[in-house]
Amino acid sequence: MGLPLLAFLQFLRLRGFCRHDVGSAHSPVAGVMGDPVIHSASPRIHGTWLQQTGIDGHYVRLPVRGVDLPAALAALPALGFRGVNLTLPHKEQALRLVDDIAGPAVAIGALNVVTVGPDGRLTGHNTDVEGVLAPLAPFDLEDRPVCVLGAGGAARAVLAALSARRVGEVRLINRSVVRGQALLEHFGHVGWVGDWATVAQGYRGAALIINASSLGMVGQPPLPVEALQLAEAARDAVVFDIVYKPLETALLTAARAQGLATIDGLAMLLAQAAPAFKLFFGVAAPTDHAALRAMLTA
Repeated sequence: MGLPLLAFLQFLRLRGFCRHDVGSAHSPVAGVMGDPVIHSASPRIHGTWLQQTGIDGHYVRLPVRGVDLPAALAALPALGFRGVNLTLPHKEQALRLVDDIAGPAVAIGALNVVTVGPDGRLTGHNTDVEGVLAPLAPFDLEDRPVCVLGAGGAARAVLAALSARRVGEVRLINRSVVRGQALLEHFGHVGWVGDWATVAQGYRGAALIINASSLGMVGQPPLPVEALQLAEAARDAVVFDIVYKPLETALLTAARAQGLATIDGLAMLLAQAAPAFKLFFGVAAPTDHAALRAMLTA
C-alpha cells in the first residue's frame, strides 16, 4: 500500500531529500513512483549507473497511492527532483497531470517518465517503446502475426512499438474486449480482440507472444492456465514477458519447455531505463548491461 501524501513528504525529508540539499546540480535526485513500489529494481539500476558515471546523485523509491498522485507530482519541483519513473498503476492517470507531453507519449496515451524543468513545469515522456523495441531487434516480425496479452498502459507502448516493426495481424487478448478493441483501433492495427477463452486462437501461428499485463507478477494474479499452452505458436516464435518479478515467469518456463526463444522483463526494464537516466541526469547510461544483469539476477 502506498503512503498518504503527508507521510510521503515526511519520508523524503527524514532522509534528507529536500530542495536545499538535492536540488542543486551537485546532487540531483530522481525516483520511481508506484503502488506497490517495494519490488522495483529501478533504484539498483540507476544507482549503479550513477556510480559508474561518477554522478553524486540519488534515485529513490516513492510509494504513492493513485489518490495521492496529483499532489505527489505537484510536489516534485519543491522537493528538488529532476523527475520520476512511473509504474503501476500511474501510467495513464499521469497523462492528465503534467504540463507538457513529449514525443510518442501523446499517441501512446501513457507515461512512464515525468521530468521537472528549471521552471518547475512537468513534462511527460514514454521510454517504454524503446524498452520493447531494443530486445525485439534481432527477430523477424515483419508481416507476421503477433499476440499481445493485456490492454493497460504497458500494452499501449507495446502496440506503438509493433507499429514501428510493421508486424502483421495483431491479436489482443484481454478480460475486457471493449477496452482491447478501443486500444487496437487507436493504434490502427489490423487484427482482432478476444477474451482469455480465445487465447489459443490468438497464439495460432504467432511469431511473437508478449505478456503486456501485470498477470504473473509478484502480488498479482497468475496468467490463466490457457495462456501457458503454447503449442499453437509458430515454431520460431519468441515469447516476451514484461514482468520481471519474478524474472522466470510461468509463461517463460512454458516457452522454454516448448523450445521457443524468450525475452524476460529485465531486458525491457534496462532498455527503457537508459533513456530515462539521460533525461534525469543529463548523461548517457552505460551500454554494457552484463554486469548489471548479473547483479540483479544473483
